[in-house]
Amino acid sequence: MNKKFLSVIVLLLAAVMLGSVSGVLAQGELGSEENPIQVFFVPSVEAGVITTGGEIMANALEEATGLHFEVFVPTSYAATIEAMCAAPDSSMGFIPANGYVLANRRCGVEVEAAAVRFGWPVYWGQILVRRDSDIFTLGDLEGKTWAYPDPGSTSGFLFPSVLLEENGVHPGEEIEAGGHGQAVLAVLRGDADFATTFFSPPLVPGAGWQPGDLPEPYDLTVDESFITEDGSALFVGDVRVLDARASVRDTAPDVVDQLRILRITDPIPNDTLSFGPDFPEELRNEIVDALIAFSETDAWNESIGNQDFYGWTSLAPVDDSNFDVVRQLIDTLGLTEDDIFG
Repeated sequence: MNKKFLSVIVLLLAAVMLGSVSGVLAQGELGSEENPIQVFFVPSVEAGVITTGGEIMANALEEATGLHFEVFVPTSYAATIEAMCAAPDSSMGFIPANGYVLANRRCGVEVEAAAVRFGWPVYWGQILVRRDSDIFTLGDLEGKTWAYPDPGSTSGFLFPSVLLEENGVHPGEEIEAGGHGQAVLAVLRGDADFATTFFSPPLVPGAGWQPGDLPEPYDLTVDESFITEDGSALFVGDVRVLDARASVRDTAPDVVDQLRILRITDPIPNDTLSFGPDFPEELRNEIVDALIAFSETDAWNESIGNQDFYGWTSLAPVDDSNFDVVRQLIDTLGLTEDDIFG
C-alpha cells in the first residue's frame, strides 16, 4: 500500500470519527433540550386529557431533576410499543401489563414501577351490558356485538378474551372502539351489545370493597346516582364509582342507570412505568424518585392521578416476575403479537 493511498484512508477515517463526535455533541446529552427524554402514554382515555396531564408531569419532573422531557400520545397501544422500541436509550412509557410484556419480548423494555390505585396493586376487567338487556350470563354473549378499547388493552381485551374463551363464548361482530370510554359509549348508543373495559373497585364507606364483593355495592331502586357539583366524581348514594363508566359521566350523566356490570375478570397487575432497555440506570432511579415525590403533591391529581387520566394515586417499585401471569395467559391462548395488534 503506497503512502499516498494510506494518507487518504487516514483522512477518511478521521472525517468519519469527527462526524460521529459532532453528531453526538449536536444531539446533546440525554435529558438536554436538544435530546429530551421521550415520555409515552397509551391512548386508553381521551388524548387531550393525557396530553394536558402529561405536560404537567413533564414540568414537575423537569423542575425536580433539571432534565427535559417530551410527551407523546401515539395513536394505539401497538404504536406506543413501536415508539419505545425505536428509542431504546431515551424512552420511558406508562404502559399496561400486556403492553409491557409484549414490549419486553420485542426489544427488552424494562419495568421499574407500577401504579397503585387507592391502595390496590391490581385492577380488573369488566363486562358491561345495558340494564334493560336480556343478557344475564356469559353464555348470553354468544354471537353478540363486542366493543373493546384496543387489542393491546390488558383489562379491555386480553383478560376478557380469556374469560370468554374459558366459557366457550364466541362473540359476533367486534368493534375496536379506541378507548375505554368509547367502548362504554358504544353500548350506550346501541352500537354494541356489550363492552369490556377496566374495573377499579368503588370507594365504599366503612370497611371498603373487597374481592368477592358485588362489583356494584348499591341498590338503584333506593340509591340515586349523581355527579358532584364540581363534576369531578360519580356517585351512587355514598359509593363512588371508579370503573370506566365514570369516564363518560359528562357525556352520559345517567351511565350507571343505563349500564350494569355483568362480570369482572381475575385481578390484573397494575399499569407500569417502563423504560427502554438502554435507558441509563442512574436517570431511571432519579426519575422514579421524582415521580414518587410528585405523587404526594396536589399537582399529581391534575396529571396521571386524575381519575379521567389513568387514576394512579401513587406508584411503587415492582419486579418483572409480577407480570408472569400475563405471559402465561398469552402463551396459554397461543397469541402472537400479530394476533393482538394485527
